[in-house]
Amino acid sequence: MSSFISRTRRNHGLEHATLNLLALSHPGKSFAGHSDGSGFWILGKISSQELTRTIEDALARLRAGQANLAIHKNCGTNLLVSGFAAGVAGTAGLIGVGHKTRDKIERIPLITLFSVAALLLSRPLGPLLQREVTVNADPGNLQIIGITRHSLNGTPAHRIRTQA
Repeated sequence: MSSFISRTRRNHGLEHATLNLLALSHPGKSFAGHSDGSGFWILGKISSQELTRTIEDALARLRAGQANLAIHKNCGTNLLVSGFAAGVAGTAGLIGVGHKTRDKIERIPLITLFSVAALLLSRPLGPLLQREVTVNADPGNLQIIGITRHSLNGTPAHRIRTQA
């Protein structure tokens, strides 16, 4: 029996691979996902049959070694890393500033410079953190055990349940 974290990481990899394949087959169409230990969600307008085929293709490609599919440019991990880096940089720009509002306002250009530099420097860290911590590109014995269609506040969604 695999751990919750291991299953979540493998589901996250399959979710990303599915989203990457959907982006290729539906350019310009918006999809999103969310993973947990028992599966993942895909949000966006798509038929259950087409999504099932795409998930099966994604799983087969991951098993064939296409690990690059498990990294997604719009993953929340990337946003978290960038946001944290910009926040730390902004805070660093306030070091030594006085208590007057004017002193803080005069630091805005420096804070902006630090934040932009942090965002640029943090860009490779998100995918690295995905690869090393939040995603596992090797699905191992992960199996799809069910796909159900839902509506989440009017947004079409599918719940994909997995088992390892």
